[in-house]
Amino acid sequence: MEVILAESAGFCFGVDRAVQMTEKALETEPDCWCLGELIHNRDVVDRLAAKGLRVAEDAGGVPAGASVIIRSHGVPRAQQEALTAKGCRLIDATCPKVARIHKIVAEASAAGRRVVVFGEPSHPEVQGICGWCEDAAVVPDLAAFQNWAREAEIGPDAALTVVFQTTSNKKNSEQTIKTLKKLYTNAEFFDTICNATSLRQNEARLLSASCDGMIVVGGRHSANSIHLAEICSQSCSRVQFVERVDELDTGGFGGCRRVGVTAGASTPSWIIKEVVHRMNEPEIIKEEPVESAVETEVVAADQAPEEPAVEAPAAEEPAAVEAPAAEEAAAEETPAAEEPAEKSFDQLLEDSIITIHNGDTVTGVVAAIGATEITLELPTKHSGYISVSEFTNDVPGVDINDVVKIGDEIQASVIRVNDVEGTVQLSKRRLDAAKSWADVEAACEDGTVLEGKVSEENKGGVVINIKGIRVFIPASQTGLGREEPMSTLVGKTVRFRITEVNRSRKRVVGSIRSVLVRERRENAERVWAEIENGKTYHGTVKSLTSYGAFVDIGGVDGMVHVSEISWERIRKPEDVLSVGQEIDVHVISFDPEKRKISLGYRKAEDNPWLKFTSAYQVGDVANVKIVKLMPFGAFAEVVPGVDGLIHISQIANRRIGKPDEVLSVGQQVDAKITAIDNDKQKISLSIRALIEPEQAPARPRPEREHKQPQPEGDALVYEISATGEATGIAPEEDEPTEEE
Repeated sequence: MEVILAESAGFCFGVDRAVQMTEKALETEPDCWCLGELIHNRDVVDRLAAKGLRVAEDAGGVPAGASVIIRSHGVPRAQQEALTAKGCRLIDATCPKVARIHKIVAEASAAGRRVVVFGEPSHPEVQGICGWCEDAAVVPDLAAFQNWAREAEIGPDAALTVVFQTTSNKKNSEQTIKTLKKLYTNAEFFDTICNATSLRQNEARLLSASCDGMIVVGGRHSANSIHLAEICSQSCSRVQFVERVDELDTGGFGGCRRVGVTAGASTPSWIIKEVVHRMNEPEIIKEEPVESAVETEVVAADQAPEEPAVEAPAAEEPAAVEAPAAEEAAAEETPAAEEPAEKSFDQLLEDSIITIHNGDTVTGVVAAIGATEITLELPTKHSGYISVSEFTNDVPGVDINDVVKIGDEIQASVIRVNDVEGTVQLSKRRLDAAKSWADVEAACEDGTVLEGKVSEENKGGVVINIKGIRVFIPASQTGLGREEPMSTLVGKTVRFRITEVNRSRKRVVGSIRSVLVRERRENAERVWAEIENGKTYHGTVKSLTSYGAFVDIGGVDGMVHVSEISWERIRKPEDVLSVGQEIDVHVISFDPEKRKISLGYRKAEDNPWLKFTSAYQVGDVANVKIVKLMPFGAFAEVVPGVDGLIHISQIANRRIGKPDEVLSVGQQVDAKITAIDNDKQKISLSIRALIEPEQAPARPRPEREHKQPQPEGDALVYEISATGEATGIAPEEDEPTEEE
């Protein structure tokens, strides 16, 4: 097997600089602290801790006057200012590449520009960047950016400053910049990806394509190491991602001729050497099929025919033939050999009693249940007791009789053995906790999605209790919006992943957001694969704008235009919908390339025009409501959502100057339907048509100096003045056509 080590594997310049600065500071500084872990490598962090480096999560945990290392990922400006105010001596080990980003975003924010950071929100580098500007938007990829821009109503002329986490994928960032440059005219882009990261990724891509197996050495939470593993997996089917040599499964590379080794920027050289040395050990290199081993034995036998080994088969045959006789002889000799049969009853009883020690795990049967403790029968000479407080953490305040019954078999851990009194103090809770830690560590390694109930809101996040272990979820990983209070999660059952486990410090960190992001992506791909016009989805209103509402239909946001919200007239979407409301919508149109979906909320069966045409026809009389007055007539609501026009000539059987001389808004009147235009969905109404002829007041027609000849048919008849101008519509004439 050929083992090939990537040339760029291991410490980058920034990490190496930070480690050297820290080691030098530890030689001279009596009280040396670091804000967060210096780099993403457990072995390096533990080695520095052994030399005296102490770690604080924030400036509040550092004593006044102490020397403080600013880690390679950098920290928010507010943390540095707080340390300076406490009189601390700052040793800035921030990677120069990261420090450049701090300067870029600080200047952009001061100029009133909106900063967008492409990276992982939970990564220390990204959190530090956000601390050098105001209201930065953090997005992991282009799709997340587009969702944010839509919800935040970011226009094409928005003043954006875009930077990238130094360990981001170079190829993805280039495509992102290319896409956004076409959409935003006032945006500025900075290629802030570290060249060493790009070089390491390209080398990993080429090496994995030419090898049968790949080993990526790096921290589990190191972004650049994770990206290396992802890149290698695209070209090589056998990839192992390990933090140290004891995690390496050499058996997984059986049959491989070439195995490549690369490492993240936070991996020290000694760990890389250990991995390479382990892969070069003879038992790994000389792995051969079984046939080869057999051939070797045969050759050796041929070369030494005089050796007894050659005659072994012949010697074995008599043994096989005489086996029954040997068994009989053994059976005959057994009674003489069984000395324990001569032991007394007391000796046999003593041998049957199992001895136990502190820390052992025992199994017993519940014999009695008291108010404060549970009695167990053990397979020993002791009586076992479990206090109620040591039974479980999961049922505080619950009657113990509802949890355990007499006769139940229980496993517990031995806390204290009292041989004088013949009692054993046990704890089921501690045994469960030990098992829970193992389960939590396995879940962290495997990326398993867990479920748990949020028990409390803590400083900077929330807490989930799972199997007696407190899991802290930082605010950035709760999945809540910027303005949404974390108290809304308390009492809810959520899905989350374990991202960090430190059993010695009893610290477990999880993320709800990572589960939501992955599920949203998977759902989005499913939606785009199955979407079609007319399909109905059950969605949730995510945001409202003046022109419509954005609705999440399962990982993808679609837009319901204000005209598609209701058949009735509404002024704004808030009149019908609210954020968080669950509604059924249907697809009107979609564009897979632009990732845009137009949705409709109003239902076809609720179309008021269909209701009108099914209930009325020309000649019918309807009781209508006057909704608007115009100089040429009045609009009246026939059914909700459908209005008809009463022309000024059809309001009364006499000439009127304005509709408000007879009608008022809100008035209910009877009107006759004189015309229906289905294509244009227009209705003509007439009040005049319902007035009896004898009710019409008689009035003499005044003499006119000039009269236009009266047209025949259905045309309107106008009264003409002496100057030739139309002064009104003759009241006795028929109603006008729609064109007139």
